[in-house]
Amino acid sequence: MARSSTGFVTALTAGALAVVGFLAYQASASAPADLGKSPSDASSSSSSASASPKKKADPKALPEQSGKGERVVYALDADRVWLVSPRGKVQRTYEVTPGTVDPAPGKYTVNSRSGAIPGTDGTPVEHVVRFASANGVVIGFSAAVDGSTPEPDPTKQTGGIRESRADGNAMWEFATFGRLVVVVP
Repeated sequence: MARSSTGFVTALTAGALAVVGFLAYQASASAPADLGKSPSDASSSSSSASASPKKKADPKALPEQSGKGERVVYALDADRVWLVSPRGKVQRTYEVTPGTVDPAPGKYTVNSRSGAIPGTDGTPVEHVVRFASANGVVIGFSAAVDGSTPEPDPTKQTGGIRESRADGNAMWEFATFGRLVVVVP
């Protein structure tokens, strides 16, 4: 018993150090070195400030405020989705084309699914996974049967978050009834 609890504490400590290191990296990488400078000043000061250019945060990186455990994460500003395993590993991430009505940031659960229906814009869609509503508009992920992901008509209220057909298939398999969906800014 002592050996297994020692290993458990070691694993927890290593995990905590990894999280702290990641958060420190995120904090240091969040402000660009050339903030507030003209493009010509930025190039000369960045080369003198550091021998190597500063890396930008990976746009595919799972948002840190997205929670823990198995979940779907939808980032409004990035128009990106992550399918996350029970151990917090990203199984798949991809860009989406949102409708004109966004859900508020927060936690939701998948509350309805449909194999194939007309979308709120009239386009035939498949693998519809609904999780929220806002302003009377139902919001969910779907893939157009023809594979298109056009920008929505800004004059209509639509809640369909369009995915490619391959991504829609992955969402359909992953996001069963009751699955947690976390919406972040």
